[in-house]
Amino acid sequence: MSLDNHSALIEQLKPLLMEPDFQEIFEQLTADESNSTRFLLKMELNRISSQCTRIIDLRDKTELPCEEVVIANQRHFLDEPAKESLINALPLYRNKYTLGVYEQVVKAHKLRRLKLRNIEPEELISEENPYLVPGVVLGSYFNRCEERMNYSIRIAVNQPGVPEVNGVTLDLSVGGARIKLPLKHHLDQDKPIKLKLLELSEEFFVDDLQHGVDYQIVDIQNKDGNAILRLKRLGGGETLDKVISKVIRSFKFRYKVDVNDVIVTATGLGYERHYLPLLTHLPLYISVKDDIPHIAYELLGRGNQPIQHYFQDENEVSQLPNFLNSRRLTQILKNTLDVDHCLLFSFTHHAQGKLHFYSASLAELKATKNLHLFLGFASTKASWRVFKVVAQTIDHSKNYKTSTLPGDDARYSALTEQQLAQFSHTLQLIDLTNEDARKDYQGWFNKADVNGLKIFAQAKVKKHSIKKVSMPFSERRHEARFAFKTLVTIQQGDKKATGVTHDISSRGLQLILEESVDFTEPAQVMLSFPRLQAASGKANLAHLPYQLIRSRMNGQTLHLSALIGHTPHDGVEFLNKLIAHNKQKLEQLSDNEGQLKELADGLKNLFMRQLPGVPYFIEKTVKSAQMAYIGIGTTTDEISHLFAQDSDQVLQYNLRPLLDNNVLKQQIIDPIKAMKPSHDMDFFEVFIQLVRQARGSVQLKCVLKSELGGKDNQVKFIQQSKKVGRFMALRVYRGATDKPDMSYIRRELEYIHIHANHRAKHLEEQLWKVIGSGELLDITAEVEIRYPSLVMISQPK
Repeated sequence: MSLDNHSALIEQLKPLLMEPDFQEIFEQLTADESNSTRFLLKMELNRISSQCTRIIDLRDKTELPCEEVVIANQRHFLDEPAKESLINALPLYRNKYTLGVYEQVVKAHKLRRLKLRNIEPEELISEENPYLVPGVVLGSYFNRCEERMNYSIRIAVNQPGVPEVNGVTLDLSVGGARIKLPLKHHLDQDKPIKLKLLELSEEFFVDDLQHGVDYQIVDIQNKDGNAILRLKRLGGGETLDKVISKVIRSFKFRYKVDVNDVIVTATGLGYERHYLPLLTHLPLYISVKDDIPHIAYELLGRGNQPIQHYFQDENEVSQLPNFLNSRRLTQILKNTLDVDHCLLFSFTHHAQGKLHFYSASLAELKATKNLHLFLGFASTKASWRVFKVVAQTIDHSKNYKTSTLPGDDARYSALTEQQLAQFSHTLQLIDLTNEDARKDYQGWFNKADVNGLKIFAQAKVKKHSIKKVSMPFSERRHEARFAFKTLVTIQQGDKKATGVTHDISSRGLQLILEESVDFTEPAQVMLSFPRLQAASGKANLAHLPYQLIRSRMNGQTLHLSALIGHTPHDGVEFLNKLIAHNKQKLEQLSDNEGQLKELADGLKNLFMRQLPGVPYFIEKTVKSAQMAYIGIGTTTDEISHLFAQDSDQVLQYNLRPLLDNNVLKQQIIDPIKAMKPSHDMDFFEVFIQLVRQARGSVQLKCVLKSELGGKDNQVKFIQQSKKVGRFMALRVYRGATDKPDMSYIRRELEYIHIHANHRAKHLEEQLWKVIGSGELLDITAEVEIRYPSLVMISQPK
C-alpha cells in the first residue's frame, strides 16, 4: 500500500508534528481516511520526525564551494542551495535535525544536479535491487464500522454570508463525506456548513435532506483546479442514518466501495496463515491472582510441538509450570528487557523410571555463582536446552477480534471476551538450542562437584494446570484429541516398526516410534493394537488400514488417519467407544467441533500484536524464487529498522547486506525447495558487525557463522565488532509452506471480489505463489553467553 496520493497531507502535517496537540489535529485531518492509511501515515510521520545522526557532506558531490554548518554538535558541509534547503526544512521540525530534514536536503540537492545535466527525475532509472523487499503489516486488523462509497451526486453548500456553492460528492459514508467544489468557494473552514444532497432530497422526503445537513470542514486541499473538502457530519438523526445506509446498500453494486482496509487486513491474515503453521515458538498466556502470575493457557501449533513434548514427564504431565514458576514469571514481567531474566537453561535426568527437570535463569546462575557448573555440565546432556522468553503486556483497549468487514460484530461471544480479558501478558517461549554450539557451552565446565546443581531441581508437577488450545487451521482435525498411550505396530510392505501413541481421536492418532523408519508418505499403512486387543471383545484390532499423512522429528513422529471404506472400520469404532467411556479420565488436547475456535482465534490475535522476530515470505517466480515480503508488526522492531536505513519509502527494506553473496539462494531458496510443508523449520546463524559511518549511516557486515570457522575466529569477530561498533547475531529460520489457507479469509475475498474483483484475484495469486516462510530472530545475548572468554571480559571475577 502506497502513500503517494497522500503527499499533500503529509506536507500539511509536517509543521504540526512537534505541536503538543498534534494527536488531536492528526485525528481531525485524517478523519475521512481509512484506518490502514492512517496507520501508514503515522508510521511515516514517526519516521521523518525521528532524530538523525547522518552527516551531509557534499564536498565531492557538488560543483559549488561548500561551507561547514554545525547542528547539534554535528558538522555538515553544504553548498549554498543545500544550506538554503536546510534552513527551510529545520523550522518544520522545531529546528531539530531529523530524518525528514536530512531527506529534504539530500533530495533537493539531487534534483538540482539532475536539472544541471538536463535529466528529468523520471528518466533516472536506478539500478534494480533484488534485495529491496516490501513489508506486509501483520497483527493489525483494521476495522471500519461503516462502509464508505465512492459515489458522485450533485450537492449545494450553504454558509451564512456566503453565496450558495454547487459541487459533487467524491465519496459518502454515514458519518462523513468528501466533496469537490470550485477553487473560489469563499467558505470559512472554521465554521459549519449546510450540505444539501440534491439527488437524495428528490428521492427521499426527510426534513434533514430538504433543508440541508450540518457538516464540519475537516480539511481543504486544492487539486487539479478544484477544492477537495473532507467533511464530518454534525447534524441529522437516526432517520438520516437509515437513508444514507439504504443508499449505500442499494448503490454499492453500481459504485465503487472503499475496500482498502479489507484488502490490507485480508493480506495480513493470508500471509500469517503461511507463517503460523511453521511457528516454532510456544505462545503462553499469563493470569495474575493475588498478585501472583501463572500460566493459564498455551496455544498449540504444528511447529511448536517439540517444545510441548520436551516438558512432558514420564506420566505425560507438563512440567512447564515449574520451569516458568511464579517467581521467575514475576522477574520476567518486571524486567521484560533484561536478558538475564529472559534467558533460561534446562536439562533432564532419568532416575528409577522417573524424569527430573533441572532449570535456571541466567540471573539465577550469576547470583549463585553457578554459571560455569550449570552451563558446562548441562550442555553435555542430550536433553540440554536454551530458551528465550519474550513478554508483552496486553492492551485490553484494543479489540480482540479480527472484525474486518463493515457491519461485522466487533466482539466475540461474551464468554470468549471474558476469557481473553483475564490475561495480563502474553509470553513467547523460544527454543534457542543449537547443537553446533554445544561444545562452546561445554567450555564453561570447571570440573566442580555436580551436587551443586541440586538447588536447580524443579519440584514435580503432579497434575495438569495449563489449559491447551490449538491454533485453528483448515487442515486440523475436526474432532477432539486426547492424550493416550498404548503400544502400536505399524507395517508398510516389508517395513515394520513399533511405537507408542501420543494422542488419539476416533479417526486419527499421533504415533511416536522407538526408532525412525523411512516409510513412504503420504501412503497407506497397516496398524495393530496388541494391548487393546484383549479389551476389544469381538473387534479385530490387527492389520487396520490407516493413511500416513506426514512424519516429523526425522521420521519418529507419525500422523495417521483411518482409511474408512464401505464397511465399518474396527479401529474407529473401538477408539470412539474408548473415548466416550473414559472422557472424564482422558486429558483433552484440542477443542471438540470448534467449541474453542473463537478463543483460539483471539489468543492468536493477542500474540500476533507483537512479533518476537521478523517473518519473511518466499514466492516462486518464472525463473526461480525471490523474497516477496517481510512481515512488520504494529510496534517498531530493531531488525526491520536496521534494514530500513537505505530506503526512503514507507514499508520498504533493503536486505542486501544480509542476502547478498548468494546467501538468499544457497541458504534460503534452495533449502526451502528441497523441503516439504510437513518438515519442521531449520535455521542458520548470521553474525553482524554494525559500524557507524562518519556520515551517520550504519554499515552492516553480515557473515555466516559457518564461514567464520572455529570458536576462536567467532570470538575474534565479536570482539572486533564491539571495538569498532556493535555486535549482533541473527538466527534465520526457513521452512516450506503448504497451499494457502483461503478458507480463513473466504468472507473477505468474497467482499473484495464484489467491489474490486481484480484486487481479489491479485491477492489470491500472491498467496498461491508463496512456497516458503521463515523468520529473522535476534539471538545476540544467547550467542555471547556461549563463550566464557567474552563473559569473563565483561564480568571479571
